[in-house]
Amino acid sequence: MTSSSANPVPDPVPHTRPETGSSLADTLCRTAAQLDLSLPMPEDKGERSAEFSNDDRRVVVLVLREERGYWVRCHGQGAWLATGVATELTTVVRAATAWMGGAGLEQTREVAPFIQYGDWAVAHEREPLDAVELAWCHTLDSLRLSPWDRSPRNLALLEAAYAQPELRRLTPVTSHFMLWFSTRARFPYVRVGYSIDPLPDGRCVVRDKGDVVAHTASPEEAVALVVAALPKDTGPAR
Repeated sequence: MTSSSANPVPDPVPHTRPETGSSLADTLCRTAAQLDLSLPMPEDKGERSAEFSNDDRRVVVLVLREERGYWVRCHGQGAWLATGVATELTTVVRAATAWMGGAGLEQTREVAPFIQYGDWAVAHEREPLDAVELAWCHTLDSLRLSPWDRSPRNLALLEAAYAQPELRRLTPVTSHFMLWFSTRARFPYVRVGYSIDPLPDGRCVVRDKGDVVAHTASPEEAVALVVAALPKDTGPAR
């Protein structure tokens, strides 16, 4: 992860939760006004979510259950570049204000230290990655930085696949925990080779168009089967 040496900015306004019956968008606007910050009008998605957007940037805010705070995601240049969980609504507003105001990743993190992002995001911000590499980085970070601990099997499988040069040339596609690969960089995808279904106990099922090819003890073994069965001269995805 990219780190920041900036000290957290103190919050002058006490921690605020959305009032019962009040939308998160309204609460964010009130908090911004208290902080004397200028934010675009968010899209009202109810008590638990809100979204800011303009031509090239988006910020999505979601209230996590069990009083765990707020999940914030920042989108720009065609990808979700940064994310994080904040406990203070004032910090959420600072992050949204910075990002929607055109700040870069490092600048946004200076005012909102909870924001996290990978080195790939910084690189993409400076010079856009190609579509296939961006898809890999985006998919991996969506699991690495998720506020929910429910995807370790998916992450282990993706990391095993990314370690194989033959598969890094293809676009990873995930659906209902299953991983497969495309020779097309963007939707609509074109499936090639086997798919892998990770099981809760760490084993994997390798399938060929739905038919079971093998059960493996690890993601690495499943990935090896996929690589071995790829048609000759497969890729790169275009």
